[in-house]
Amino acid sequence: MSKRDYYEVLEVSKTASVEEIKKAYRKKAIQYHPDKNPGDKAAEEKFKEAAEAYEVLSDPQKRQRYDQFGHAGVGGAAGGGFGGGGMTMEDIFSHFGDIFGDMGGFGGFGGFGGSRSRGPRVRKGSDLRVKVKLTLAEVAKGVEKKIKVKKYVPCQECNGTGAAKGSQAVTCDTCHGSGRVTRVQQTILGAMQTTTECPTCGGDGTVIKNKCPHCNGDGIVRGEDVITINIPAGVMEGMQLSVSGKGNAARRGGVNGDLLVLIEEEEHPELIRDGNDLVYNLLLSVPTAALGDSVEVPTVDGKVKVTIAPGTQPGKVLRLRGKGLPSVNSYGTGDLLVNIGVYIPEHLNKEEKALMEKLAKLENMQPHQTAAKNFFSRVRNMFE
Repeated sequence: MSKRDYYEVLEVSKTASVEEIKKAYRKKAIQYHPDKNPGDKAAEEKFKEAAEAYEVLSDPQKRQRYDQFGHAGVGGAAGGGFGGGGMTMEDIFSHFGDIFGDMGGFGGFGGFGGSRSRGPRVRKGSDLRVKVKLTLAEVAKGVEKKIKVKKYVPCQECNGTGAAKGSQAVTCDTCHGSGRVTRVQQTILGAMQTTTECPTCGGDGTVIKNKCPHCNGDGIVRGEDVITINIPAGVMEGMQLSVSGKGNAARRGGVNGDLLVLIEEEEHPELIRDGNDLVYNLLLSVPTAALGDSVEVPTVDGKVKVTIAPGTQPGKVLRLRGKGLPSVNSYGTGDLLVNIGVYIPEHLNKEEKALMEKLAKLENMQPHQTAAKNFFSRVRNMFE
């Protein structure tokens, strides 16, 4: 099932400001919040869909990629995004719960949303960036790539908890497990209350007394992973895909970062890319251009024959429809443009030179022949 347009999901225009997008997401999230719609799977999916749209449109870089390449530019065709199962409901609350901070814990609703927005923060691992080089044939068809990346992975000794074997993290005495501390300060304007990250546990809500010696309490170590990336057809140089959850692991059991895939294209020996169109420069001999012929030209699928009409002039462009590259947004396929050029030999042997001189004499006679033809044509018209 194809994803809906993110602007349509939030019911905003493509020129909407960040504040307008935030306001629209807030409205949708309250409307479809699980606490307002208990047991309603359709509402839950709309809640996730709104979070996915906001996650992209609230980020200037992701929004730019989405505007240019659609869902494929932000992971929609590469396995990324909330809607593809990359993040859970808890992740959504931990990432965006602050939007509802002035509404008393997610719009005053209790249960899951309220407790999650006030609970300890969930750490997110850093993103990874890799480059993938594609041939023109791979761009035309789409391709599955398996790449090995060095990254932070959960520590196997402590299962990512950061605690030594036989021990576990304990509730922080400073914040009592909330991950936040509230301070009241007297000012000239009266009492001011501020809530900040707990300085003792760093927002985790727990403290490790006995650290894992293998990871020193971080819960992550250096490792490597083989990741499968499904690259859609029609991608182009400089495009960036996002694969959710395939970046670095987070400290002590948080949410993995994303894998950002930068697309590079290998130069084709004969074809030149121009958007979704392909360009081929065909060089004809003088006799072929003058007399016409059938010649072969390359495409991404192999060679095809094209007919050269007699008297074809240099600069003429032949268009082979549908022989270009598909649009990454499934808006059709480009064409193959064959630019005609005529090869003029720099050096001639005696026989070639004689033929050229004979041709030149014939061309010099052409004006007289043309005048004669025009005369007889006028005479014929008089008797018709």
